Amino acid sequence: MWRQHFPIFSENPDVVFLDSAASAQKPQVVLEAMAQVHAEHYANVHRGLYGFSQKTTAAYEAARAKIAAFMKAAENEIVLTKNATESINLVAATWGAQNIQAGDEILLTELEHHANIVPWQMLAKRVGAVIKVAKIEADGSLPAENIIQEITSQTKLVACTGLSNALGTVVDVAAVCAAAQARGVTTLIDASQRIVHGGIDVQALGADFVVWTGHKLYGPTGVGVLWGRAELLASMPPWQGGGDMIERVSFSGTTYAAAPAKFEAGTPNIVGVIGLGAAVDFVTSFDAAEVAAYEAELFAELKTALANIRGVTCYTSDTQAAALSFVLEGINTHDAAVILDKCGVACRTGHHCAMPLMEQLGIDGTIRASIVPYNTKQDIQKLVEAIEKTIKICS
Repeated sequence: MWRQHFPIFSENPDVVFLDSAASAQKPQVVLEAMAQVHAEHYANVHRGLYGFSQKTTAAYEAARAKIAAFMKAAENEIVLTKNATESINLVAATWGAQNIQAGDEILLTELEHHANIVPWQMLAKRVGAVIKVAKIEADGSLPAENIIQEITSQTKLVACTGLSNALGTVVDVAAVCAAAQARGVTTLIDASQRIVHGGIDVQALGADFVVWTGHKLYGPTGVGVLWGRAELLASMPPWQGGGDMIERVSFSGTTYAAAPAKFEAGTPNIVGVIGLGAAVDFVTSFDAAEVAAYEAELFAELKTALANIRGVTCYTSDTQAAALSFVLEGINTHDAAVILDKCGVACRTGHHCAMPLMEQLGIDGTIRASIVPYNTKQDIQKLVEAIEKTIKICS
């Protein structure tokens, strides 16, 4: 559907790339937008009065505006970070330090990526808070009620994924946010996968914070997004000090800029942010309903195809999208990955930065095939052939 827009497939026509959940390939328009900055008007942003700086600053802030519009947010609610991990750490170190105290509960889920576990564990250890975990169902699904029923009078934060990177499980985070809001509980949604498959409307979602990372949305690495409600960002202290996050500095004291600038210390990933803006333009240039329908059809075919291979165990549920984890009976996942690669198929193997989830499933790891609209039915057929060859070699 999108394949012709991605030069890597022209250079590597025989490669089947099924690891976009880790990091997606880049369309030509993103590569061109970044190259144009370097070639035509590169300069630091927010600092210079000369032409290059003014032009680059305008492009940088235009990217922030595109990201805000994409999320149905205000521009002053978009903090540009280096990835979702940094966004979560920022919230933990600022809002968390102000609002989480000894005995308070931080509610997570068994589906979480390490990036949405470890920062909260670090905070909990510092202040004496308690980490609680909402459990998944046997099939890997996570009904909203499983999270909501764990909210108590001590819960101060619910932090959960909108779509599991490891299993593809979709979580009804809008229902979770509504229940938490009704009880005065703050919410943070890790939308790193969800933003790619259907986008995020923060007005409809009802969360307090949303984080995601640019390289999964066909943008460059080193760029992430933190969306926060304006009043929360205004109340939070800066996280890192330096240039561009201040109003005035003297040795007797410093006054800080308003959000989002006060959270963006130092020279940012200028070209990367502009590249992410181009990626947002690319994604929004297509009909969202058509894209969703194509992905759903492709994912259904993937599930059916793998379910029909003897010796393959798939971790599936009715609430899945885009990513499918599976294991091959009696075959080490890393060994399988090497053989699949020799067949020209790139899948992810291991614990997918979700070790607690793998422990709950009773396994060390899985093979994960993840799809986006540049994948095809032919990719799925080649995956099936590669799996069958792997089983034959290892039997």
